[in-house]
Amino acid sequence: MDILNAFALNCNRQIKINFGGGDLSSDAGLLLIKEFASKIGFSKLTEKKFKTIDNAVRFHKDHENLMQMIYQIISAYFQDDCADELTSDPVFHAVLEKSALASQPTLSRFFNRMGEETLKQFDDIDKNLRDVIYSIKHPEHMLLDLDSTLFGTYGSQEGEGFNFHYRAHGYHPLLCYDGLTGDLLRAELRDGTLHCSNGADQFMEPLFQEYMERGIKTYLRGDSGFSSPKLYKACEMNGCSYAIRLKQNSSLVTLASDKDVDLYKATQKDQISHAVTYGEFMYQAGSWDYPRRVVFKIEKPYGQLIHMHTFIVTNMDMKPHQIIQFYCGRGRMENFIKECKSGFDFAAVSSRSKTVNANRMRIHMLAYNLFNWFRRLALPVNMRKQQVDTIRIKLIKIAARAVHSARYITFKLCSSCPYKKEFYKTLGNIQQLTVQLE
Repeated sequence: MDILNAFALNCNRQIKINFGGGDLSSDAGLLLIKEFASKIGFSKLTEKKFKTIDNAVRFHKDHENLMQMIYQIISAYFQDDCADELTSDPVFHAVLEKSALASQPTLSRFFNRMGEETLKQFDDIDKNLRDVIYSIKHPEHMLLDLDSTLFGTYGSQEGEGFNFHYRAHGYHPLLCYDGLTGDLLRAELRDGTLHCSNGADQFMEPLFQEYMERGIKTYLRGDSGFSSPKLYKACEMNGCSYAIRLKQNSSLVTLASDKDVDLYKATQKDQISHAVTYGEFMYQAGSWDYPRRVVFKIEKPYGQLIHMHTFIVTNMDMKPHQIIQFYCGRGRMENFIKECKSGFDFAAVSSRSKTVNANRMRIHMLAYNLFNWFRRLALPVNMRKQQVDTIRIKLIKIAARAVHSARYITFKLCSSCPYKKEFYKTLGNIQQLTVQLE
């Protein structure tokens, strides 16, 4: 269909539309992301550290393809096919510093060239970028929130399987977030049939070592799926404090029975009220080498007779109610995972190859982290808690016209944009950042 053809609206025949506006973009806010990425040395680092299994001389280089995908994901162009429609977009030309974008077939071949070596490269890139981010604001401690999730699969894909917890086919990746900032510190794509705690100790080991080297105290939280003595030992050997929930069993309930009886006696004449009690004991499960401290909470909900029990194994010396409160804070992680999936298409696993899917996941992880750092360090204070979809609408999806002169490209942004002040404030914040690069 000819884009210059104008079509009238039935609601008002005097209004006509077409796609012949010229050298325009709907994503002018990507220029802010570009400025931030340049400030922290993101593009230079990927160019230095990233290389696929490829000896051919190509017009679209590996690091350029990587950056193109990251900018596409941040702009919510999740599908590789979007590249074919963006090939003439002036903002994408500017942020990528290229005259043409890689096409969908080029990106598909790019993904297929990635293997186990590129996964190691992503680990190195992640660590180097954290060096830069921590040079801006050094964390006093790290809150390691460990969890797993489901990436749904369709058809015959390597490593997919039926997961009984989620009652669905897919992959079962391990994820570790910084519970304070939402940064995704580590991710590993795993077979769908694996249990939550399978390999969790090995998964966490690189992070334990990294933060020990940085001299940063670590704290780990995990739900009952991670109640594994191997993980407890890994935490204890690496100086990591932990609070991990235990699945309720008769032995734990029996050990807490004194407090349970006391709570019943306190509420038997007033069964409507809400009541809570806390306690602790030393406990050794059959698979443990030695006893560990277990704290518990017994709660009588409003209008109920049945008591609810929460058991946490820990090596921290805080009071029981403080540890319970500390553990309950991990609920924020569910929001982090949700934003990764809905806002960055994190669960996109379209290849038959598990390795290709693992590398694709790591690219989406990089896009998420780049945006999260941008949100935390560059945005005005009143916008830093907003979700990616909101920020896209306010600061990324801004219409702009590219005006070319002999020496410059001037982007004339939408005059009626309601977030001009926030745009300029963000740009000023980026340019004022003090960053230590290698």
